[in-house]
Amino acid sequence: MALYEYVTPEQLAGFDKYKYSAVDSNPLSVYVMHPFWNFVVKFLPTWLAPNLITFTGFMFLVLNFLMLAFYDFDFTASAAEHEHVPSWVWVAAGIFNFLAYTLDGVDGKQARRTNSSTPLGELFDHGLDSWACIFFVATVYSIFGRLESGVAVLTLYYILWVVLFSFILSHWEKYNTGILFLPWGYDISQVTISLVYLVTAVVGVEKWYQPCLWHYLYRDLFSFMIIVCSFTVTLPMSLYNVLKAYRSNTLKHSSMYEAFLPFLSPVLLFVLSTTWVVFSPSNILELQPRIFYLMVGTAFANVTCKLIVCQMSNTRCQALSWLLLPMTPVVLLAVTGVVANETLLLYLWTAVVILAHIHYGVSVVKQLSNHFSILAFSLKKPNSD
Repeated sequence: MALYEYVTPEQLAGFDKYKYSAVDSNPLSVYVMHPFWNFVVKFLPTWLAPNLITFTGFMFLVLNFLMLAFYDFDFTASAAEHEHVPSWVWVAAGIFNFLAYTLDGVDGKQARRTNSSTPLGELFDHGLDSWACIFFVATVYSIFGRLESGVAVLTLYYILWVVLFSFILSHWEKYNTGILFLPWGYDISQVTISLVYLVTAVVGVEKWYQPCLWHYLYRDLFSFMIIVCSFTVTLPMSLYNVLKAYRSNTLKHSSMYEAFLPFLSPVLLFVLSTTWVVFSPSNILELQPRIFYLMVGTAFANVTCKLIVCQMSNTRCQALSWLLLPMTPVVLLAVTGVVANETLLLYLWTAVVILAHIHYGVSVVKQLSNHFSILAFSLKKPNSD
């Protein structure tokens, strides 16, 4: 795979000056999970590279996605009179999800323990987190499914966008304030969903058909909690922190236009993908929801990773992600019916997006590894025995 130098010399110079700054005030994280992670990290060998821990955790989420894709590709297995996902899959999903969450929590502690903390480690961690959003959401969706007792695929599409924008808000905050305010919802959701997977294995998906409060179903609670948490906690706090920095003249960028510039590409991606959904001649979201979600989530991760690079290097955000340029004619070909086989077009475009994102990630990791004279997945020095 030929590599391209995505990180500019100015950004490399910015990485040299980078200092990690974060605020984690979530009681679950501070009083429960951090002590647990401090306990776990002691059992890890000191030769184990933090980035390898990060990547292993990410792959557990990918494995969950692939398992559920095999048993519930079109999100119908949880419906009545359909063959349900085997109980052992839910057990595995719960264990893998908690392992992924735990490894995401101990990788930084392992870096400090082995004196191997680098900007590459943080970028690698947050970059994979941005891609993990789609694997997490799609796997959870299989609990409820899309039919009578479940959540409509269009509703889940908009819920996915709420999750994606909630994620990018934290990095938008840091882009403007220099401080990463870790969201409370992340820790609570990871622990809750791990438990829900295990409960599903015991009681079956039929449990979620029943009303949980008056006539409201668990699916309604699932949707309500995500949307309300995002719009009443995550969004207001992010806006408050950025506006506070603006009023105190500590905003890292020169104007509110520059401050909100990182939202241009995500909003354009939302417009393009929603245009495809709304005007699709074959109702592509109903036909191929899993692949469409994967395409959107991967494209969004690519946009987010570029913001994280700018945020960490203290450079101006790229106004437009290049991936949106070819996506525009793809959407036009789809909605105008010029390409008769819309499903094939979606599969081909999704493959392009995934390969482009992997190429970007590998190139950036390689470039920063060379810049800092380190190995991404080993604590040995380059060219050392």
